This record gives sequence, structure tokens and C-alpha cells, in this order.
Amino acid sequence: MKKAVIDAFNKVFPDGGDVKTYFAPGRVNLIGEHTDYNGGHVFPCALTIGTYAAVSKRSDNKLRFYSVNIESAGVIETSLDELKPSDEAGWTNYPKGVVWAFEKRGMKLDTGFDMVIDGNIPNGSGLSSSASLEVLTGFILRDLYGFDVSNQDIALIGQYSENNYNGCNCGIMDQFASAMGKENNAIFLDTADLSYEYAPIVLKGAKIVIANTNKKHKLTDSQYNARRKMCEDALAILQKSVDIKGLGDLTPEEFEEHKALLTDPDMQKKAKHAVYENQRTIDAVKALKAGDLDEFGKLMRASHESLRDDYDVTGIELDTLAEEAWKIPGVIGSRMTGGGFGGCTVSIVKDEAVDNFIKTVGENYLKKLGYEATFYIVEIGGGPCAI
Repeated sequence: MKKAVIDAFNKVFPDGGDVKTYFAPGRVNLIGEHTDYNGGHVFPCALTIGTYAAVSKRSDNKLRFYSVNIESAGVIETSLDELKPSDEAGWTNYPKGVVWAFEKRGMKLDTGFDMVIDGNIPNGSGLSSSASLEVLTGFILRDLYGFDVSNQDIALIGQYSENNYNGCNCGIMDQFASAMGKENNAIFLDTADLSYEYAPIVLKGAKIVIANTNKKHKLTDSQYNARRKMCEDALAILQKSVDIKGLGDLTPEEFEEHKALLTDPDMQKKAKHAVYENQRTIDAVKALKAGDLDEFGKLMRASHESLRDDYDVTGIELDTLAEEAWKIPGVIGSRMTGGGFGGCTVSIVKDEAVDNFIKTVGENYLKKLGYEATFYIVEIGGGPCAI
């Protein structure tokens, strides 16, 4: 990948100067979905797949971008004086948004740059290709321009840019997982205060398998923002009677005690998911630490069922993948991962069952949906780096 991105840079920008190469990972969330903007816990890990970049500083204020993955878009050129989102900018709204967010924090670039990217995260799969690109850009800006920011700062800047430049009201999980990833560890993150701990993932004869529905999702065009708004409205109602800062502050028992305050049945279901999913995530990490993979798997299934029945973000594609997975002997757990509305499931599958899992789930998905799912056996990797 490093050679490929450098070769592409030299071909597209033959006048480029000192070229440096970088990487930032995608992520998969093992459990804890739609909790990160509700002040709850999440349990993501960085992957060894991600986004690569070759970058060179310029002497003027131009910004030139090229993606090997979207060759048809060609070179997209803009400048430091044109940091406004636009449809014409396409994918470059993500790196431009990070430059804009750095400037909002008083870190203004003195020159522009040329950037070529090449990624091996399937686009629109829910494995955080956008967060990977945001974290990658932040890491590059720190390295090239000498800005004094930590990896955690880079995550927060990436989230700020996605919320305020790209218009998706995502929580912090995706950027945090990419920026703070650690090999063979997931991150148990409390999104209320950003306290976190690394938890070793010891699977003992099992693999993490991602199944891609191949139905692309785009969160800014989906019901994602609507779900977040409903949770915020539920919180405001509950706060009149309960001293909480986020839905993640409630235990399931406390929620049951006060849920009648939420007279809209749909709002009550959305808030219930946020509260119960937070507790499932806490319980899942305890199970993992105790070496109880079977309990972890049961909680993964319960998470998917809640996302299907209460939060209503799965759809026939994700439900088919998860429900077919649950039938396969040797599947410890399976659930949708990411924002939903398409994207991927994540499954923990015993080694001896992996081939049968991919074959059988794949065949049944094709029969029901009429097109194929794609499967990836993934490994847990580290955070962003120069390569």
C-alpha cells in the first residue's frame, strides 16, 4: 500500500517535493452502538485496514487532492482561502473540514499541500472510512506543520469537523478508535468524560469476521441525525425529574422507574436502547475480562435485537446477516456494527466454523437479497502513524 500510494503521487503530482507517507486505521465496534452521543460506553477497536496517504507541502496556499479509490473524480483543487463545504468538493470535504477545524483552534496552515490517498476500507461499509481520513489528516497536519496536539485532540478535532463542516452529528467513538487504537486491544471508552482503558482481546481459537451488506450508507442522508435528536429530546424531558447529564447516566432500573415521563412510544424505545445498550457494553467488557466469550456473544445478539426492535436502524440486509449467523454452530456472537442503515455486521466465529459461516451465510444472503455480501477476517491494529 505504501508503494502504491507513492507511485500514484509521483504519477499525479510529478512536480511534488518531499513526499511523506502516513496511515490511519478504520475501526469496528464490538458492542455499544448509538451510545457515544448519549454519554454512554462503547467498545471499539482499530483495524489493520485503513487509509494511506502520500503528502507533500507546497510553497503556496493551494490544496490538491487525489484518491486512488475514486480515480474518476480526478485531481480536486482548492485553497486555504476556500475552506467551505460543497458538493463539488466530494470526498475532500473530510480533509478540508479537518484543516478548517484546526484553524478554528488557532492552528492556521502557512502553506497548502498535495495529498494522494489510497484506502482498503470498503467505502460506505460502516467501518469508519470517513473517521480514518479525518484522523489521518489531523496526524499529517501535526507532523508537517508542527502543531502541538495529542492523538486524543486529533480525534476531537475530527469529530468537530464532521459535526460542523460535514453536517453529521456523530459521537466521538469512530475518531477516538482510529486515533487511539492499540494492537490486539479494544478500547473501553466512557464517552461522557473520555476516560478509557485498553482491554486485551484474547479470542482463543476464534476470529473476528466482518460481513459487508454491500448496501452503502451515508449517515448525513439517513435517519442518524433524527435518532440523535430524539434522544436529546428524551434527555431534556427526563432531566426535569432526574439529575443526569446523558442517557448513559441511567441504569436500566432507573429508566424503568422514569420511562412513563416519555409519553411518545417511539421516543421511549429510542431512549431505552441507549440506556440498555450502555449496560450491555459494561457487562460485555466484564465478561471478556473473565474470559466468558459465550456471555459476550449473547450480549452481542441482544445488542442487535435492540438496534432492530427499539432503535430501528438495521434493515433487511443487516438483519439477514445477523439472523443467518446466529443459526451457524461455532458462531459465538454476531451483530450490526456502525451507524446502521446498511454497512456491516461483526461476528466472533470459532476457527473451525469460519469457512462454513462465510459459505452458508453468504449463500442465504444472496438467495434473500439477490446480491452478494462480502466477508473479511480482520485483525486488531494500532493507531495512526508515519510509514
